[in-house]
Amino acid sequence: MFVDDTDEVRDPDVSAIAALGEPTRRRLYDYVARRTDPVGRDEAASDLGLARQTAAFHLDRLADESLLDVVYERRSGRTGPGAGRPAKLYRRSARQIAVSLPGRRYELAGRLLARAVEESGATGEPVRDVLHREARALGARIGADGAGEEVVGVLERYGFEPRREDGTVVLGNCPFHALAREHTQTVCGMNLHLLGGVLEGLRETGYTACLSPAEGRCCVRLEPVA
Repeated sequence: MFVDDTDEVRDPDVSAIAALGEPTRRRLYDYVARRTDPVGRDEAASDLGLARQTAAFHLDRLADESLLDVVYERRSGRTGPGAGRPAKLYRRSARQIAVSLPGRRYELAGRLLARAVEESGATGEPVRDVLHREARALGARIGADGAGEEVVGVLERYGFEPRREDGTVVLGNCPFHALAREHTQTVCGMNLHLLGGVLEGLRETGYTACLSPAEGRCCVRLEPVA
């Protein structure tokens, strides 16, 4: 079953990028990222002309933000009693970080579209039918994960910028904006089923997802059920 494994909350990504705003920390990150082997504190301090304490502080901060991974190795090659404690080393993390303003979710859309193409090729089912089904299933999982919350809270986390207007929920931002402009029918249809699934997962019976395209906001809005 397809699931979305992107982070639901982007604050950690914002924090990580903010950490790179400090010039010395950014130099250390770039230094470690260019290396093929893990780097120790002494080595980094020497090569960059920093005090060891300064290098250690910033390397640990980068590790705290998951920008670097920490590994422990004995560089002497000796093992067993008397070999000494392993050295604390750093290497670039495999974590991918992305921040955009307004919030965008292109990876989520890409995963759904890729899944639809693959399954269509394997089964012969029309791509759009698979896409709508997968989008609704993902939306239902998102809604179920947010059980007990109001729909506006769940959609806020996913970058839709929901606001209430005259009984409806208008979505001020489209997380798939650039794709929707170029492939409107495909992406807006996917989005409609995604949001319908969110309502199902939340067991929200007071709203229904409807297409209502307008400039400057998402093509879907949540209308109250009559």
